[in-house]
Formats: sequence, C-alpha cells, structure tokens
Amino acid sequence: QVQLVESGGGLVQAGASLRLSCEDPGRTFKTYAMAWFRQAPGLEREFVAAISWSGDSAYYADSVKGRFTFSRDNAKNTGYLQMNSLKPEDTAVYYCAATHTIYTGSSNPDDYDSWGQGTQVTVSS
Repeated sequence: QVQLVESGGGLVQAGASLRLSCEDPGRTFKTYAMAWFRQAPGLEREFVAAISWSGDSAYYADSVKGRFTFSRDNAKNTGYLQMNSLKPEDTAVYYCAATHTIYTGSSNPDDYDSWGQGTQVTVSS
C-alpha cells in the first residue's frame, strides 16, 4: 500500500476554483495510477477523475468534464486536481486513491488499494 496525503480543500463560493493535492511521502508514486473520488453525506463514493502512471492520459466523470483537470508531477510525488467553476453539487469529501495494477487507472473504487484520509470541499451558492 501507498500512504497518500490530501490537502487543498476548503469553503468557496460557486464559480470559484480550488486545487487539491495528493502527496505520496513514501516516494513510490511513479508506479501507481491515481484517481480522485468524492463522497457527499448520505451518498455513495463517486468517481471523479483518474490519471495514468506516466500522466499521459486522464479521464473524468461527465459531471466534472471540462471543469476539472487532473495532473501529476512525479518528481514531486504529487498529483493535483484543479477544480474550476465549482458548483454546490461538488460539495463532498474528496479522496485520493492509488493502484499499481491498472496502468490507466479505473473508475471502480474496488480497483484501488491505497487511499488518503480525505479533504472537505464545500461550495456555497
């Protein structure tokens, strides 16, 4: 397993931007595809975005496509989720996840073997 540490959450107004970070302090980062999931109160964990080991491919849930961008800097052992044009429905706890078994990542949370502790994102209307 990989230890992952998220940061960057907060309270913003609708239309604002936030950038979430996911760091791998154990420095095993390059060998893992990564993803972001989110979970709002009373709802199931939802896929947001995934990125490949090398960072050359990423894909997104339809609900965030065109607004969110997932990137990674393997030299810094950190992944970033740039979130623009935030909406109240984006409010959730955001979790970073890693998998060493699927190069491109996956939208299925069961495919991930390492998770961060989560960071709260709240978007007010």
